[in-house]
Amino acid sequence: MTYVLRYLKPYWKQLTMVSVLLLVQSLSNLYLPDLNARIINEGIAMGDIDTIVRIGLVMLAVTLLLAGCSMLAVFLTARSAMGFGRDLRRAVFAKVQSLSQAEVNRFGAPSLITRTTNDVQQMQMAVLMGFNMMFSAPIMSVGGVIMALRQDVPLSASIIVIVPLMALVVGLVMRRTMPLFKLQQRKIDRLNQVVREKIAGVRVIRAFVTTEREASRFNEANLDLTNTALTIQRTMALVMPSLMLIMHLSAVAIMWFGAHRIDSGAMPLGNLTAFISYVMQILMSVMMAVVMLVMVPRAVASAERVQEVLAEVPSVAGPAALEGPSEAEDESPADPMPEGIVEFRDVGFTYPGAEAPVLSGVSFVARPGEVTAIIGSTGSGKSTLVNLIPRLYDATDGALLIDGVDVRDIPLKRLRGMVGLVPQKAFLFSGTVASNLRYGKEDAAEAELWKALDVAQAKGFVSEMPGQLEAAIAQGGTNVSGGQRQRLAIARALVKRPRIYVFDDSFSALDFATDARLRAALRKQVGDATVFIVAQRVSTIKDADRIVVLDKGQVVGIGTHAELMTSCEVYKEIVRSQHAEEEIA
Repeated sequence: MTYVLRYLKPYWKQLTMVSVLLLVQSLSNLYLPDLNARIINEGIAMGDIDTIVRIGLVMLAVTLLLAGCSMLAVFLTARSAMGFGRDLRRAVFAKVQSLSQAEVNRFGAPSLITRTTNDVQQMQMAVLMGFNMMFSAPIMSVGGVIMALRQDVPLSASIIVIVPLMALVVGLVMRRTMPLFKLQQRKIDRLNQVVREKIAGVRVIRAFVTTEREASRFNEANLDLTNTALTIQRTMALVMPSLMLIMHLSAVAIMWFGAHRIDSGAMPLGNLTAFISYVMQILMSVMMAVVMLVMVPRAVASAERVQEVLAEVPSVAGPAALEGPSEAEDESPADPMPEGIVEFRDVGFTYPGAEAPVLSGVSFVARPGEVTAIIGSTGSGKSTLVNLIPRLYDATDGALLIDGVDVRDIPLKRLRGMVGLVPQKAFLFSGTVASNLRYGKEDAAEAELWKALDVAQAKGFVSEMPGQLEAAIAQGGTNVSGGQRQRLAIARALVKRPRIYVFDDSFSALDFATDARLRAALRKQVGDATVFIVAQRVSTIKDADRIVVLDKGQVVGIGTHAELMTSCEVYKEIVRSQHAEEEIA
């Protein structure tokens, strides 16, 4: 809880003020029944109008004070709770952004979304509603007992029976429901996962006519969550009726015994009225505690899930994380312009939990002004290899160096500023064409954008879009074709003008003519940079300065197209498998 509770520290002053207001409110509540007893005993019973007016004015003043304190306490608590939720969501989001892909995959995107939204909301509501109840209930219950004893000691013996009985009911219910709250949050994760998967794969679902099957899977997860929620609600539904029954039976018993004491002259009528009010306050405090006991277990379960994220140590962390200063501070205007020499030195990589490495013993050097192509069969580790360059993952063996410096010793911001990555699955953000192109360089001029679009062979279709550079792009780029998404993603990397370009199978959706024109334009545009191209098609990489052939995670050949045709059997097999279609010499 320490990671979570520290986000309440900025609001301690406000919450301290709330505590004072709630103390005044509680004392006012406790004072009112005593005034009511006095107005009955000293005013109404005696027919003293002056006493009735005097005590009545005091009661009015106390009531106004109580109302003012209540409103101000609610306002300050709401501000504190909303601020706490905002800060916590920001912290969770920032932590998720700092995690490597391995940690993100381990938590799962649906679970991270639930933890950032639903779990934080549960904690926020616990602060909003719980603080008032948590502070007021003990004062009201203890104060109620003291004030009840002042009214009549023998009649107060009823409290000894009532309160433990209510506590027993509450304890039995909480014992049953607390484990269910944690289970409910996990089932919300599961439902989010199913919904996310079905929405993302809707075209595949329709293409394979499996709508009914997927609807059944959703209904299964939905029903599972519903059944758990119903079990909790059915159990909690027993609490209020049971407590209300105890409370009303207690009121009847108190009035019965109280009437006998009034009849015998041992107790004034006003004192019985006040005593009933104090007992009701005690019982209401217990019911407030029950509401807290409903909220707290779920909030605690949510806090544990949020803390898991906040306490997670990223496996990929820059030196700034170890030394103290931020990455922004580590980057100085005096830093020399990087050359972009990338060296893989006996690099190996194993995914967490995997039995066998994806890469092993990879060694080669890529230099500025050269195009290094990486090819191999599906699952040979091509994408994993290039993902090590911007440190989306860290090599588990060997070392990856840029300009002779291990990437783990380069601040992440500076390292990733050197690299322009076009991922295997091109992704665009909601906004406009221009906002997507400026993603890596916010101050890029329109001329730079059009030049990048021209090189990426995207100028033609962007010119025809309504609004051109200001044309709307839907989330994920769903309102443009796959080939257009790839070309816009390539243009985005070109606008950034990094020293190292990584094209991870970024030409797969292009036809052969567009592919050829784009590669020719790229060579002129990025001729002084270090370029990596991952491809499946030999035609895309045959003119590369260096082709690295991977097979089962190992380098089985390095050279030009001509050299590999004579020295690498794996490469020749790849060429032969595509020769008929692509007519590669």
